[in-house]
Amino acid sequence: MIVKTHQPIGENPVKIAEVIAEGILINTPEEALQLMVDLYYQDFDRIVLHEGNITPDFFDLKTGIAGEVLQKFSNYRIRLAIVGDFSKYPGKSIRDFIYESNSGRLVNFVGSTEQAVEKLMK
Repeated sequence: MIVKTHQPIGENPVKIAEVIAEGILINTPEEALQLMVDLYYQDFDRIVLHEGNITPDFFDLKTGIAGEVLQKFSNYRIRLAIVGDFSKYPGKSIRDFIYESNSGRLVNFVGSTEQAVEKLMK
């Protein structure tokens, strides 16, 4: 796993961790919490994850994984952007979930790393 730092220079400097890895890093809410804590102790409070590093079960809302993971990020006030192509996940529930998440600032689902960094800098 590689953590790439996005640290814009300016009046509001923030450190954003982009996690880059081969394969799935997050299969359970506990693994998400461990990753979040590891990055938080490196002074990151904004994280970019890629869809391919998260179990596909996350996107099946019936499993409850997405809700538990996002609740952990919410509890600790860690902002998260998930990068991927979410159009492949069928169903109104997941579309509504993504829409609702994107209407807030804490968790966003975006199409590119650039969009993720832009969202997390605000």
